Amino acid sequence: MAGSNGKQKTARDMVLSLVLIGIAALVVYFLAIPHDDHAPDLKRVDYRVELLTARRAASYPVAAPEGLPSTWKATSVRFQGENSDRWHLGYQTPDGQYVQVEQSTQKASDFIDEASQGASATKQTETIAGRTWTRYTGGRYDALVLNGTSGTTTVVAGTASFAELTKMAAALKTQ
Repeated sequence: MAGSNGKQKTARDMVLSLVLIGIAALVVYFLAIPHDDHAPDLKRVDYRVELLTARRAASYPVAAPEGLPSTWKATSVRFQGENSDRWHLGYQTPDGQYVQVEQSTQKASDFIDEASQGASATKQTETIAGRTWTRYTGGRYDALVLNGTSGTTTVVAGTASFAELTKMAAALKTQ
């Protein structure tokens, strides 16, 4: 009988060990691993210095929004003078979507494809703040492309709705 008692003790110890390992795994899962499903809060950037630099260096009038509500958050900015005078200004909209203003002297078709991430022109145009814009859809981003500019291309693109893209386009000013 001593042999069977030893086997029962061994099986019982193994089950207890498995239960303890399971409890430890649950504790680690719930306490040590973050379970935050929302996107991280993006830091607001101040783009005034880069805007002034771009406006001095670019061969075209650099556009930036004026009068947007404070709920629109500038999140990225860059000017690449060596790369076709490329201006970029990214924003997070109040509902968490993305809108970017892109300008460049690069070949328009290549630049639009890159800025809109593959969108194609539609036959739909809009007059926004006295300027005519063409809608682009079908890429990763929807976009509005400013018509009638020579030597430079202006694109407002992003994951935001056309209403928000239009709001950004309407707010763009050059100096």
